Amino acid sequence: MSTKHSKAAENFQKNTAMAAWHNETLWMVRAKRDRMSKEIPEWEDLREQACRLKLYSNSHLEELLLEFEENATANGAIVHWAKDAAEYREIIYGILLSHNVKHFVKSKSMLSEECELNPFLLEKGIDVVETDLGERILQLMHLPPSHIVMPAIHIKREQVGELFEKEMGAEKGNYDPTYLTHVARKNLRDIFLNAEAAMTGANFAVASTGDIVVCTNEGNADMGTSCPKLNIAAFGLEKIVPDMDALGVFTRLLARSGTGQPITTYTSHYRYPREGGEYHIIIVDNGRSSILAHPDHIKTLNCIRCGACMNTCPVYRRSGGYSYTYFIPGPIGINLGMAHEPEKYYDNLSACSLCLSCSNVCPAKVDLGEQIYKWRQVLPDIGKANPTKKLISGGMKILMERPALFNAALWAAPAVNHLPRFMVYNDLNDWGKGRELPKFASESFNEMWKKNNVQGKGEKR
Repeated sequence: MSTKHSKAAENFQKNTAMAAWHNETLWMVRAKRDRMSKEIPEWEDLREQACRLKLYSNSHLEELLLEFEENATANGAIVHWAKDAAEYREIIYGILLSHNVKHFVKSKSMLSEECELNPFLLEKGIDVVETDLGERILQLMHLPPSHIVMPAIHIKREQVGELFEKEMGAEKGNYDPTYLTHVARKNLRDIFLNAEAAMTGANFAVASTGDIVVCTNEGNADMGTSCPKLNIAAFGLEKIVPDMDALGVFTRLLARSGTGQPITTYTSHYRYPREGGEYHIIIVDNGRSSILAHPDHIKTLNCIRCGACMNTCPVYRRSGGYSYTYFIPGPIGINLGMAHEPEKYYDNLSACSLCLSCSNVCPAKVDLGEQIYKWRQVLPDIGKANPTKKLISGGMKILMERPALFNAALWAAPAVNHLPRFMVYNDLNDWGKGRELPKFASESFNEMWKKNNVQGKGEKR
């Protein structure tokens, strides 16, 4: 298995203060999620409903998406279909070009990150501005998101203050978050007012009504779509939900799981074009339908992009979002990367301890850890299995299948406790890099069992 992730994680760990802060901050969000979930007696029932609704929707995509298209069209929207990232980009560019748009505002959309929309439009001469505060910070820093809900979680407020001083004329040395937010708000206000078109993603698309539902905490999606008469929304086809009752299940789970809030500050429904304007909706596949052909991985499409799996993951919290090679980090990113291009993103499979905390917190019951385990089993088939790990596994198999050899190894193991440190901690011992090895017990469980003769006493099990 490649060491790309492990090397990047090692670099992240060199800044011990930053690594500790990142770990503690994300764990704080996980703790808020736990408190919120305990306030809902039917929490586990909601998770089960969400899982079943997603499995239903994803096994009835054709009829639900066509129902959505019919209702959205009746509402006055113009619906487009994109089979891949290239079609998605071209459709958006074609709409903007036909309206001579030069100034374009966007609210946060991981789909646009996936399809690399911004660099494409900027190259075509269209000024694209991210209006989510975290995304705007990263855009000015020329950095990608490191988290799907809190994209700039790895950026400290001192860095933001220095950035805003340079880009927006903020006061030198003023790192107060409220002040910096007001600076960004003032800067974005003129951008909103002068935008010729606006775009949102979609947290959910409701088949029975043709609604696009967008959940934000800053109101930037609402502000962006309120000014220009040309609006665009785009969503991956797995965002479809059957009706408003189903939507209610997901909105109760989304914010509680992602940020520890009862609900996002703004849960906005978009249905009609503005008076005298146009509303375009793009439904994007880009490999999603092919996931349906993998029976072991269908639940990947259950994901509602809450980020709870990242907040709880001990590897993500201690290695940062940029250590992953797929644009979405953490447990869900590992699985999505493998579903799309396993030969390219297989290195991320090492970024998992199989603790299954991600599976246990997922609001739609995506079996994230279990899927990572299954993906690891295909590494030999795609020629990406690590030869050293294969050798070690083979050696362990020989040891485990031979009781006499196994017991001899147990008897000899405590001798390692007394070896000189350089013989134990060296380049051959990857486990010992950054951690202390446990001490071998002087008496093994086997020896203790035999000495106490539990079986001989006739105890019943």
